[in-house]
Amino acid sequence: MNQNILKDSTSTIRVLIMTSVPAERDAVLRGLNGDARFDVVIGGVGTAAAAASTARALATAEYGLAVCAGIAGGFAGQADIGSLVLASEIVAADLGAETPEGFCSVDELGFGSARVPVDAGLTARLAEALRAAGLPVAAGPVLTLATVTGTAETAAELAARVPGAAAEAMEGYGVAVAAQACGVPVLELRSISNAVGPRNRDAWRIPEALKALEAASAVLMEVLR
Repeated sequence: MNQNILKDSTSTIRVLIMTSVPAERDAVLRGLNGDARFDVVIGGVGTAAAAASTARALATAEYGLAVCAGIAGGFAGQADIGSLVLASEIVAADLGAETPEGFCSVDELGFGSARVPVDAGLTARLAEALRAAGLPVAAGPVLTLATVTGTAETAAELAARVPGAAAEAMEGYGVAVAAQACGVPVLELRSISNAVGPRNRDAWRIPEALKALEAASAVLMEVLR
């Protein structure tokens, strides 16, 4: 795959957008309004399902960009409910080992990396376009976790582990490592449905987050024209 394709001609690239569930896919499709350059796939929940589904999709066609898109939890002070987050990097925040001194990432263990870089130039362009469209957006690390946060203590630990963490979800790292293995640039776009911390389904705002995801997908379509 050609990593320079985004620099050469954004108007001709084919884009793979990976979502985890039908509601996310449908929101993205509404925003894209039938644009044939985009393939929107339900990859399943969790890192393994996302990686396998992304790898399978990337093996079937030539893509210039892979995007992990969906709803997520937002960290306090970084991303409010109803806002958008663009990953500045994609981090598998629980990939590592427990030690008596605390968590040790695979980077520190010397077993690879729990961090995948995004296409920084395109992320900046998209952030600018989202703000111009009146959509609140933050940029920061988006964490991928096998178990989403349910306590204030875990939220504080994750925020300390990855300074500036903006959001958490369950699929980004899987999409990112599959794209990286194929030489395809990657983005992660999340709309915030709930705060990271104590689990309170009554406080979640999923319909509002899906509307924000739809609006952001429309802007993504315009940025890539």
